[in-house]
Amino acid sequence: MRLLTINKSISVLICSLALVACDSDTKKLETDSKPQANLLEVLYDFEEGVKSSVKSSSANLAIRPGPKEGNVLSVEFKASESSYAGVTFEPESPWDWSQYESFNLRMDMKSVGEHSTQIYLNVEDADGKVFTRSVNVPVGDFKTYYAKMSGHDIEGTYDDDDTELNFSSGLRSNPPTWESEDEMFVWMWGTQQLNTAKITKISLSVKGALFDKKVLIDDIRLESNPPMKKDFLVGIVDRFGQNAKADYPGKVKSEGELIQRRKEEIASLKEGMMSGRSKFGGWKNGPKLESTGYFRTEKYNGKWSLVDPEGYLYFATGLDIIRLSNTTTMTGYDYDQDLIKKRDKDELTPEDSIGMISVRDEAKATRFVASEIRANMFKWLPDFDHELANHYSYRRGAHSGPLDHGETYSFYQANLERKYGEEKPNSFLKDWERVTIARMLNWGFTSLGNWTDPQFYDNEKIPYFANGWIIGDYKTVSSGNDFWGPLPDVFDPVFSERANATAAQVAREVQGSPWAVGVFIDNEMSFGRPESDQLRYGIVINTLGRDAESVPTKRAFTRAMREQYENIEALNAAWDIDLESWEAFAAGFDPKEITAAQREDYSSMLELYASEYYRIVDQSLEEHMPNHLYLGSRLPDWGMPIEVVRSAAKYVDVVSYNAYKEGLTKIKWEFLEDIDMPSIIGEWHIGATDRGLFHPGLIHASSQQDRARMYKDYMKSLIDNPYFVGGHWFQYMDSPITGRAYDGENYNVGFVDVTDTPYPEMVEAAKEIGESLYQRRFDAK
Repeated sequence: MRLLTINKSISVLICSLALVACDSDTKKLETDSKPQANLLEVLYDFEEGVKSSVKSSSANLAIRPGPKEGNVLSVEFKASESSYAGVTFEPESPWDWSQYESFNLRMDMKSVGEHSTQIYLNVEDADGKVFTRSVNVPVGDFKTYYAKMSGHDIEGTYDDDDTELNFSSGLRSNPPTWESEDEMFVWMWGTQQLNTAKITKISLSVKGALFDKKVLIDDIRLESNPPMKKDFLVGIVDRFGQNAKADYPGKVKSEGELIQRRKEEIASLKEGMMSGRSKFGGWKNGPKLESTGYFRTEKYNGKWSLVDPEGYLYFATGLDIIRLSNTTTMTGYDYDQDLIKKRDKDELTPEDSIGMISVRDEAKATRFVASEIRANMFKWLPDFDHELANHYSYRRGAHSGPLDHGETYSFYQANLERKYGEEKPNSFLKDWERVTIARMLNWGFTSLGNWTDPQFYDNEKIPYFANGWIIGDYKTVSSGNDFWGPLPDVFDPVFSERANATAAQVAREVQGSPWAVGVFIDNEMSFGRPESDQLRYGIVINTLGRDAESVPTKRAFTRAMREQYENIEALNAAWDIDLESWEAFAAGFDPKEITAAQREDYSSMLELYASEYYRIVDQSLEEHMPNHLYLGSRLPDWGMPIEVVRSAAKYVDVVSYNAYKEGLTKIKWEFLEDIDMPSIIGEWHIGATDRGLFHPGLIHASSQQDRARMYKDYMKSLIDNPYFVGGHWFQYMDSPITGRAYDGENYNVGFVDVTDTPYPEMVEAAKEIGESLYQRRFDAK
């Protein structure tokens, strides 16, 4: 609809008069090499109803009159029926868009009803490659949303495609490359470059929504890209680490403003827990159960709960990443590697979790531009003799982005020094600690979440969750989709040694404190994905192809199958393979197609592997921290095979999950009834793009007000679930606008921004939830 109405009429007229080929799903505009209009093709205008190439899944489709001339497609996504609801546009033969060198896919949309809608856009080619992008569609008027498909070269990028559609900037989502009131779909995951000569499918979907959503869609089309702003990545960051090219509420303009905000906030913060809470944040007005001096779990009136050291029912809420490790961003500069201290093989902390790393002046003297794109992003970086130069650091390794290592800077930490002053070196950190603890209590949280800096462990005002990583020179296995890295070979004795070293280190940090609720070990391990048997049982399949001589897990799998089957002939019959001997099985082979018997055996081997992982960690923690809860490995909701959940349940005290959705839906979590274990959410967040950042995060809101409303909806779904004993928001502060140094995440997911200024909408939402927390949890009938 909207301004495209005239263009559609022109398209139809040209097709009629020039007798160009126009099929039922696509209307093409014949243009010269310099088209006068941006419109290239209209894929769907819905004037002739819903075509046979349009299919739905848990969604109701209908044609409705538009606000002006013509029709629109109404899609009611039925979240109440499924975790996934979508509409797919799939032509009889693939679309060929290869003649367009620089173009985008766009459509007009609006949400109808009470809730904004996060739309996931999937585009797939004939090679099976898919990209996923997303945008939040607010309630209100129609707006145009676009996703770049091709074009806009950037000189100096590091990959073969040499286009803007990659991570060469080091940002998960770049700023728009042209001025427009239209909204860009932001990058989520998948391939950066599709085969535009063979596009087979476009889908629009809603995932993990708490409520049914209705969206009106019109004019799915292709348009040529306007000329690119050559400086769209130049000078995008001001001296406070904010968006230098946009103005928005809350933006800091001067150091004096920062100091004034500090004074006003400190005057407003009340000391201590919210009323009605125990010393440790439990429900003081509720029943008093057995007290053990440490946190424990108990099922009370049919609901799992934590119990605080004094015996009060306790529900854990809080924020992750109360530390400075993730506030640094790559500057685009690097030093001579011979002058950089290398990692020690016995280190127990991953590179991205280490705090500020200083480098010698000798190394700084070798400084050079390693990424011109990155270096040009900053309007200001301090000289090495500047008073704020102490906020430079270094990353010796990165997960993704244009640089494998390099110089970093923390604008957030620099703003802390500007805001709180520095009477002696780093004194501002103690001021930050005091204010942060006061905020958590005032905002109604009951704990400090995962990845809290150990400097907070002795505060004795609010409980905390400790954490550790098992890293070292043990052998590894692969699931075939190791997002954060390969998995440990848990049957390698070195893994057990490293688990023991990690437990000992965490124990030294916690020092037996009753304020420590428990311990998370590791995070989002790639145990398996649900999309196919190959992904679900990737650890097993990939390990079967390896030689047991050098792979301890393969030896364990071989023993398990020899116990399962009387002889190799019985295995061959069940798996429909032809191996000569058990020695051939141990040596490694390609299992090929998966039979029903194979699937059962793969399931048991996956559980064997996962059980050994959790058994070893549990044993290590029991030795060093017998009074503290083992909280598992924070299984991601995109990778939590039931075999792994069952394995965790055998050994952990609380099963942990990271669930980036709008909330906890009944359909997704109904398996908890069978597991019947206390559970906790380790990560979730919601963001928007109305405060200068270029990426909202994994779950999208339309504004800060919408973000706060969605926060409350998620929390209510969590509090109302009888199996969950808490949940932590990820994270305390926004990601850097130019992406965190380790992987480029540049998300609006903080309760505070880069200037350490709280988002008032989020603070009020947290207070509202905090004030009714225990009554909602335990008084609800």
